[in-house]
Amino acid sequence: MARKQEVLSDVVIKFAGDSGDGMQLTGSQFTNNTALLGIDLATFPDFPAEIRAPQGTLAGVSGYQLRFSSDKVFTPGDECDVLVAMNAAALKANLKGLKKGGKIIANLDGFDGKNLRLANYPEGVNPLENDSLGSYEVIKMDVTKMTREALKEVTMGMKEKDRAKNMFVLGFLYWMYNRDMATTIQFLTDKFGKKPEILDSNVKALQAGYNYGDTTETFTTTFTVEKAKMEPGVYRSIMGNQALSYGLVAAAQKSNLPLFLGSYPITPASDILHELSKLKGFGVKTFQAEDEIAAITSAIGASYGGSLAITTTSGPGVALKGEAMGLAVMLEIPLVVINIQRGGPSTGLPTKTEQSDLLQAYYGRNGECPMPIIASATPSDCFDVAFEACRISLQHMTPVMLLSDGYIANGAEPWKFPKSDDLPEIKVTFKKELAEGEEKYLPYKRDEKLARPWAIPGTPGLEHRIGGLEKQDITGNVNYEPENHQHMIFTRQAKVDKIADYIPEQKLDSGAEKGDLLIIGWGSTYGAIKSACAEAQAEGYSVSHAHIRYVRPFPKNLGDIIKNFKKVLIPEINGQLIKIIRDQYL
Repeated sequence: MARKQEVLSDVVIKFAGDSGDGMQLTGSQFTNNTALLGIDLATFPDFPAEIRAPQGTLAGVSGYQLRFSSDKVFTPGDECDVLVAMNAAALKANLKGLKKGGKIIANLDGFDGKNLRLANYPEGVNPLENDSLGSYEVIKMDVTKMTREALKEVTMGMKEKDRAKNMFVLGFLYWMYNRDMATTIQFLTDKFGKKPEILDSNVKALQAGYNYGDTTETFTTTFTVEKAKMEPGVYRSIMGNQALSYGLVAAAQKSNLPLFLGSYPITPASDILHELSKLKGFGVKTFQAEDEIAAITSAIGASYGGSLAITTTSGPGVALKGEAMGLAVMLEIPLVVINIQRGGPSTGLPTKTEQSDLLQAYYGRNGECPMPIIASATPSDCFDVAFEACRISLQHMTPVMLLSDGYIANGAEPWKFPKSDDLPEIKVTFKKELAEGEEKYLPYKRDEKLARPWAIPGTPGLEHRIGGLEKQDITGNVNYEPENHQHMIFTRQAKVDKIADYIPEQKLDSGAEKGDLLIIGWGSTYGAIKSACAEAQAEGYSVSHAHIRYVRPFPKNLGDIIKNFKKVLIPEINGQLIKIIRDQYL
């Protein structure tokens, strides 16, 4: 049967269903398939906040939004072109995000009386059977029934067969968008190669979904999105936490140090622990501690012993790590504290994004306790930011706070990854002996960066005292004198401020150097701000965009950039950077 083929420039698909429907896997497989075709993309996984919300309820809806385009994209999109709704709750939770005229692919089995009641539809109301969806193109598919039919020869229980429903939907979408199924079949083979029955059921369901589209006369059009015009090179799809993990390993390799991660699992940071635990071949040691305090103090011990030490967490964990961060500041040893932010306070919104921890990163420790802060902007940017956080920490002998968030951590985009030879060396020098003329080791004698020397415990002649009590300058002896305490507070602050001499100056991401409006952003607002600025500039508005990676200290020229504009706008998923900008530049 001849079908029409339509070329599209931009498509947004939202996969939505119950937590057990495999929407994250379906979305990630379509994403990987898209990336291999050289099409630009951005994703937004959307998890329920509860570990196991009641099945079929609005609270239990799991979603995965994917935007793919023949043009460069910077966000997963505002509205969807296609909504895959595996049940009534998935439709209800996501309908407001679907464009008028968009497609709804609805699994009929998920719209029975029980599912409609769980989704809080009034008794007797089924949106698939009334005119409430008249503004959309509704494709009704009894996915459960057709999956069972495709697997009738497979000797598995019905519950196990139903787990392949997501593969049926994925196969249908591969047909709709002219895709090859080979990448997903290979993925399934690698994942279930030792479980032939599960492998067979998933592959058969995938092929059945594809064949359903191919043989059903109702569907008259397939769609294609061309390759994006991207800088030539080798790309891979990368998620933010993956990129962070690889950046940490690269920094360890380039500094010739063993990498140690002391971590306690917490959403949305746990994937860094998972990823690094697979990379023992690169000299990586991972320690899953019993709590957040043990996690950071183990990392402090590893740093004292000469490792590149990392601890990962989210906002509630940062609160628990506060005292130990103060210890690391007092000891003046390298340590990278990674905060994958989520909504708070307390347990708050574990699976939802918020930029709510910036003031915590700045001020959230007792006493005068300054730490450099660096923030990632996109999933692929996490690699560079992780590498840079390690460089600053090692070369300036200070703990560093790295801020990412759930949106970046779980989102994916194409990444043109660097070659090892293109990455700079991170020079690290341990003090191994007394210098000529030195009578004894002075652990707080500083270099031009105001950084103290790093001596490994057990080095003969370099014995020294450590701890959280205030240090006397140069000698490191305990000292309670007010004058010394003030001097050390100023010195530790000056060391952090001096990092501004060793980081790049701030550049504008887009727009003229002078104008009416400067939009300043940080973190995961990057894509939304960049897209909005591009649209405003195309309409002739005098708008420029500066996105800040180095949040403490700021680049030295940031104040001069701000002075070149009549007004400054700072959009955030909270309102914290604006307080710091006003404090320093008003």
